[in-house]
Amino acid sequence: MKHVKRNIADHGIIGDLRTCALIASDGTIDYFCWPNLDSPSVFTALLDSDEAGLFSITPDWPEARRQQLYLPDTNILQTRWLDKQGVAEITDYMPICEEQDKQPRIIRRIKMVHGEARFQLRCAPVHDYARANTQASVKGGLATFSAPGQPPLCLASTVELQLEGAAAVSSFTLKAGEHAEFMFGCAEDKHLEHLETEFCFRETLEYWRQWASKSNYHGRWQEMVNRSALVLKLLTSWQHGSIAAAATFGLPEELGGERNWDYRASWIRDASFSMYALMRLGYVSEAKHFTQWVGRCVENSHHDEARLQVMYRLDSGTELHEIELLNLSGYANSMPVRIGNDAWQQTQLDIYGELMDAVYLANKYGEAISHRGWSNVCRMIDYVCENWNQPDAGIWEMRGEPQHFLHSRLMCWVALDRALRLGMKRSLSMPYERWDRIRSEIRADIWNNFWNEEHGHFTSTRHGQFLDASMLLMPLVRFVGATDPEWIATLDAIKEKLVSDGMVRRYNMDETPADGLEGEEGSFAACSFWYVECLARAGRVEEAHFEFEKLLSYANPLGLYAEEFDHHGYALGNTPQALSHLALISTAFFLNRKLSGQDPLWQP
Repeated sequence: MKHVKRNIADHGIIGDLRTCALIASDGTIDYFCWPNLDSPSVFTALLDSDEAGLFSITPDWPEARRQQLYLPDTNILQTRWLDKQGVAEITDYMPICEEQDKQPRIIRRIKMVHGEARFQLRCAPVHDYARANTQASVKGGLATFSAPGQPPLCLASTVELQLEGAAAVSSFTLKAGEHAEFMFGCAEDKHLEHLETEFCFRETLEYWRQWASKSNYHGRWQEMVNRSALVLKLLTSWQHGSIAAAATFGLPEELGGERNWDYRASWIRDASFSMYALMRLGYVSEAKHFTQWVGRCVENSHHDEARLQVMYRLDSGTELHEIELLNLSGYANSMPVRIGNDAWQQTQLDIYGELMDAVYLANKYGEAISHRGWSNVCRMIDYVCENWNQPDAGIWEMRGEPQHFLHSRLMCWVALDRALRLGMKRSLSMPYERWDRIRSEIRADIWNNFWNEEHGHFTSTRHGQFLDASMLLMPLVRFVGATDPEWIATLDAIKEKLVSDGMVRRYNMDETPADGLEGEEGSFAACSFWYVECLARAGRVEEAHFEFEKLLSYANPLGLYAEEFDHHGYALGNTPQALSHLALISTAFFLNRKLSGQDPLWQP
């Protein structure tokens, strides 16, 4: 079989609020987990070779120009081929799974716009992360794929299928105006008995357009902001209210390296930031469902319920044991490929601040906090009061020895600050004097122990020397004024040490032994957007505007961002990444108001 290298950036994404599939610009679905986002993959070619499972449809036009685009304000994807012999297009989507008894389905409709072409189809799922012995059977336009102990899958087709090993294949010709349709899903799904997709298409189109129309952003970058919001919604679980950090696992932060993680879980930090971004755009119901999910996470915890885990499973489960998939060679031979994530066992004190900020904003723009919810907040803040001065693994989940990180200290301050503000705003009972005293102690600790007089800037660790891009959040969470001289000195130091053409590294590898891993990594997309917002808040609006436009140019053709950029600005890491898109929304929101002469003031 011919193997094709498909770059991370050469993919669009479709989903149904239960799971997602990646579709490459050559018409190949090479990544798909079924039936849930965190279920085992059945198409895994992106992380190995084509034998690991794919679903490809392509015309016999080797010189054709390829392009992908979304139908406006939707997550319905079109892949197009333009050739001297004609134009062909595939429309890919997944009907929304907002009912318990619905199973995820991928619907593919290929249409000949004009001209004539012969197409090659190959559908070859391999169950259980490509570890199972999947067998196929074909009868007419129906193919069934089964493996021991795995749910059977099915492909329904309007063209005749043939059997080739464990794959369903077909070679067929379409003329101008003709089309063929395909539906892939559960073998027991009755929808596959009838390939009547017109209603599904209209229903899916209407769902996404109705959702997108609720956005209250009407600024300069409306298309990019709406696309980012649609990405965040795709990563949201309709059933549970959680939001995944990214759609994928195992995509590398360095080609050929070992920094390959599973992001199909809900990090308290990322999800809280995501809810903040969605609330800014007017999506309040997502915030309500998220806070309910957090409540279930707290109740499911095996330890003291005041202590939160860094992350939880999408269904609010607590254990995410890390396993290496030795059967997969990895994207660009980046090994090992991991599922699960042992960071769930780490202590990261910053998550209390990010969560409390989201809770505060949910109360400001949505429903008032319940009595039980406030009781949980009080226990959580009491935990922060007892533990804020402890070392931890930090926002970047260092796998070395715990340290005293500035960002963790900063977000402990945020936790207390937002709890105090919320309590005062709602006239809620709380130990005000104790919380206020400890908030002041944390502030003093940051200024006394994380400011390096010799270097003239804040440092990432207590009594340290070095910089960390998470420090960019200091003015964004209103700990320090955006034009404070000490902060400006820190911002200038970050620009000198960590920024290259607008792309911001998290830290310098040779200065961070606690990283605990070999190799390098790319620049971090979210940090790059935070940097632009810091520039804008500091009054450097023209510079911020130019740097923001650079970052927009690093998106893939569909407006999607992975976790990181390589030195060329190409995508690295899991994709699409929630943290990248929510940071874009926040920056676009603030910068647009600055450029419009509406200097936004934060009002508690």
